[in-house]
Order: sequence, then structure tokens, then C-alpha cells
Amino acid sequence: MESFNGLPGSARIPGQVLLVFLTHGEQSHKLHTTQVSCHQWDSLIRSISYLIHLARSFKSSYKACKGWHKCSEHKEQSAKEEATRFILLHVQRKHFAKEIECLRAHRKLPRDSSILTLTPFLDSHGLLRVGGRLNKAPRSCQADNHNPIIIPKRCHIGLLIVRRCHVKVQHQGRHLTEGSVRSSGYWILGGKRLISSCIHECVTCRRLRGKLGTQKMADLPVARITPSAPFTYVGVDAFGPWQVTTRRTRGGAANSKRWAALFTCLSTRAVHIEILEDMSASSFINALRRFTSVRGDVRQFHSDRGTNFVGSTDSLKIDAINVEDGIAKRHLYQTGVTWIFNTPLSSHMGGVWERMIGMARRILDSMLLEPKNRHLTHDVLSTLLYEVAAIINSRPIAQVSSDPECPSILTPSTLLTQKAGVPHEPFSDLTLKDMYKAQWSSVQVLANEFWTRFSREYLDQLQVRQKWQHVTNNLKPDDIVLLKNACVNRRQWPIGRVVKAFPSDDGLVRKVEVKVIREGSPTTFVRPVSELVYLFSCS
Repeated sequence: MESFNGLPGSARIPGQVLLVFLTHGEQSHKLHTTQVSCHQWDSLIRSISYLIHLARSFKSSYKACKGWHKCSEHKEQSAKEEATRFILLHVQRKHFAKEIECLRAHRKLPRDSSILTLTPFLDSHGLLRVGGRLNKAPRSCQADNHNPIIIPKRCHIGLLIVRRCHVKVQHQGRHLTEGSVRSSGYWILGGKRLISSCIHECVTCRRLRGKLGTQKMADLPVARITPSAPFTYVGVDAFGPWQVTTRRTRGGAANSKRWAALFTCLSTRAVHIEILEDMSASSFINALRRFTSVRGDVRQFHSDRGTNFVGSTDSLKIDAINVEDGIAKRHLYQTGVTWIFNTPLSSHMGGVWERMIGMARRILDSMLLEPKNRHLTHDVLSTLLYEVAAIINSRPIAQVSSDPECPSILTPSTLLTQKAGVPHEPFSDLTLKDMYKAQWSSVQVLANEFWTRFSREYLDQLQVRQKWQHVTNNLKPDDIVLLKNACVNRRQWPIGRVVKAFPSDDGLVRKVEVKVIREGSPTTFVRPVSELVYLFSCS
């Protein structure tokens, strides 16, 4: 038997749909079936109507067309209706053979029948339709609206009908799609679940309303939980600006802007704020030199990909390491200054310093409400920023105990001014008596107490994942995604293909490299999964 892989309207898309291959024989409708892939209801109808027309052309009594040919007669409305009835008859005979046999013999339906509550009956074409109490309605509206055709559960034909109706209502929700299915004259068993599944898998709906990706929250990095001297591992970010009065002239006061660079200790959560005259790399380098002169040498910097930060690493010849560079990650904690950049557009990866910036802004806004601080100068702003840093460093980083025997609270300022060097080993075991023997032992006792309470009280608070508790499917190469762009409408977000995934230490992918076509040429971007919407996979 010869097959038809190139029939008009057919498509090789996964999902088996029943097409027919018709051959001439003793009867005009002697049919042999084969499985062919198709994913659209209209394409299936056109293919079936074409095959029926070909089968009739081999009959000697059929004089319109002869043999293998192509024509447009199968595109007429009557031919499409005949093909639709043939498909539905075949599906119903396959799934409701017992029910059809009982109805033809005028017997009661079995009690375990899935359509017993629908009171089914056979129409003039032999199709199963929903019965009910509207049998006296006008015949013109009875067949389509009041007595819809029954479609079995878990049938691909039902999925094709749902897809067609979903496109017909312009990719709206389940309620409108279900109404379109019912108005088209079909009653699909388990239709609500099928419609929900169809909408969930619809690429157009994902593009219009799909949620951004998430992944289980990663474990804390070593720099966050390793006892070390203050400002050994530092997170950096800039915020602002504020208008300040820089000089007075005969024409009045000339205004200028000022920014601030916030340095956050990743272990003690202490902060240091330096003022910036502009957002250039040169101004940030000066602030960085002032910071290291006061707080000492830093082993590792973390920041986003601000142009001033990237320019600073080039000018200072600091070993800048991208977090997606797997080879360089093995050398992060060696001696020497290292600068680690987060993935672009992933502010949540720098939450440890973003939270401090939010706190600094709120404190500064409260200070600026005072009348004496409304007209800022460079000197006044510098004083306010140092006061803000002092307030932040005096905050408790653990729960305040109500025990009268433990009146002290754990704050970052406990160790802030006791940094003598960068220790490579944990503090030695010292007792309270050693605190009064020498000045160096006094410093070590206070430091040891801080880290003991830090491990007992503060680290326990970091144990719980406040969000992103569940593992989701990892993005992989050849996945098609939608890139978020907050500057344009969602309909204009670019579509890209994942070319590389960067799994973390736990095997979960939180950032990928995506290729998009930009201005006619391919361009690649590294993006976190929180900035992508998964559409479908090509693999």
C-alpha cells in the first residue's frame, strides 16, 4: 500500500492523528487506516477530504475526475463536512463501540459507561450526540448548540478542536475557549482539563502571559559564612544622586550632583560609604583607594556589571572574573585581590548589598526631612552619609535576646575597628581572663565572642529559604526563550535560543547564554533564568 507523506496541509509534528488512505475496491468507502502526524484541525479536514475525493476518482461510475490528480473540488464546503463526519464517526466507533451497539439495538447503556449521564442518541449520520431536555427545540439549532457531538476523553482529535477554538478566541483563557468549543457543537469529555493543558502548552500564550523563570535558591557562598576580618570579602554598589550646592557666585548658587559608593562586608554585614563626584571609573577608583586606606586590604570584591566597576578593574589591573567562567571559579579564594561580576540584569544575586542600599536610602530620606539638611552641601552630605553608615553598623543582625544575663546585642560594629590584619586561620581559643592580660588578647577575645555569636545566632537565620524553595526544570541548549526587556512592550520582547547553560555547584542552572538576532546579526547575551520566559524546546 502506498503512503501519502506529502498530502496538502499535512504536517510532520509529534502527536499521532488518524488519517486515512483510501483505495478503490468493491465499495466506494472501503478504507484502510494509517497513522500520520498532524497538529491542526483544518489541515486534517483538508487532507481527509482530498483522500476521499481521490478514492472516488478511481471508481468507474465517478466521471468528474479520474486517477491521481490535483484539483479544488475537495475544498468545497460539502466535502469538508463529509470529511468531518468521517473523522468523528471513526473516533466514536473506536471509543464508544459498546454504546453505539446498544443504541442501535435499542438497549440500555451499560452502567459503567462514561456517557451515561449525557443521555446520548444517534443522529441521522450515526454520530453520538448529547441528549437532554431540549429535544423540542427547533431543528436548526438543536444539532449544533443543544445537542453537541460527543468527543471522547484523552483523544487527539479533541485536542485539535480545542486548539482551533483557542486560536479562534485570540488565545484567551479557559472560560472563553470552552465557550467556543461548545458553540462549535462539540462536547468533550474532561474538556476543562484538556483546555487547561492546551493553554498551558500554547507558545503564543506563554509569549503573552508566561511567567518568568525561577530556580531553587542557591546555597550561601563561602564568603558569607567564613569567619574573617571585616571587609575581607566586600560587595560594592553605587546609589544616588543628590543635588548639592558646590559654590556661590554673583549669579547665585551653582548646583551639582553627588553619588555614594557603598561597601558591604559579606561576613559581618558592616558597611562603609564613600561619596562620589560622578559615576566615572576615575571617581570610583579614588573612593576605592580611600576605602582600602581606612579599612585595609580586601581579598575579594563582588559587584554588578556597572561600567564604572568594569573600568576600575582595567585601570587597577585587578583580576576580574566572570561568575560563569568555570575554570576561574576554582581559583577565586586564592591570595590576591579578585573582582567577581554578577550575571547581567540579576540584581537578586547582589541582595546582600542591595538591602543595605535600601536601608541607607530610608535613613537618609528621614535625615533630609529636617530643615537644616534640606540645602545640602558636599560637607553636609558627607557627614550625613557617615552617620548613615554608623546607624547601619549599629543595627542588630540577630534576634535581640530578652535574657537579662545576655544584655549585649550582636552588631557589625563589634569588630569594625579591631582589624589588625587579614587572618588566614580561625581565632585561637581565649578565655575572658586573657582579655585583661594584653591589648592584643583583648581584641582577640572580643573577636572570638563575635564569631561565636555570629555562628550561633546569625547564621541560623540564613538557613531558611524565604522563596524559590522548589527545583524547576533546567534550561538547556536549543531551548527557545523570551528575553525580558522592561523598556518595551512585552509583544516586542526578543525571542532567542539557549546556546549554553551554566550549572551551579548543585547542578541547577541559574544563568544561560542566549543567542538572538539583533539588527540582522546574531548576538549572544548571558542572562539569569529570572529574566527569561520558557517557550518550547527544539531538541
